[in-house]
Amino acid sequence: MPIQVGAAAPDFTLRDQHGADFRLSSYAGKKAVLLVFYPFAFSGVCTGELTGFRDRLGDFETEHSTIAAISCDPIYSQRAFADRDGIFFPLLADYWPHGEVASAYGVFDTEQGCPQRSSFVIGKDGTVRWSVHNEMGDPRDLDVQAAALRDAI
Repeated sequence: MPIQVGAAAPDFTLRDQHGADFRLSSYAGKKAVLLVFYPFAFSGVCTGELTGFRDRLGDFETEHSTIAAISCDPIYSQRAFADRDGIFFPLLADYWPHGEVASAYGVFDTEQGCPQRSSFVIGKDGTVRWSVHNEMGDPRDLDVQAAALRDAI
């Protein structure tokens, strides 16, 4: 079951596509964070969504907010995916221990070995302010994601 709105967001540190550490708690008191869990790099729906976020990055990466996407792909796949599609926001590798962060957020699909298509807005206070969970093949509504992030600022 996904972590509930109002709960403290589980802190984590994951490596991005460049090998740099991304620590959620480093944004506490500074920015709201949109965490986008996605199943697989290079898959059709995920590619469409992440390039959509890329094309609308100004809606998500602001003085008061940021975005990070998480999958269980290794950093090398994340880097190839980011390079191919010009994605410059953090693509985080929840690769090992496999799915640990997705499990902490209650969105790890044990049968498929990947995160569910879920998004969470983490407020500056470190609590989950909003979440949405889509079926594997159903893309997110980026307008709804942007509005939820704006509302958390």
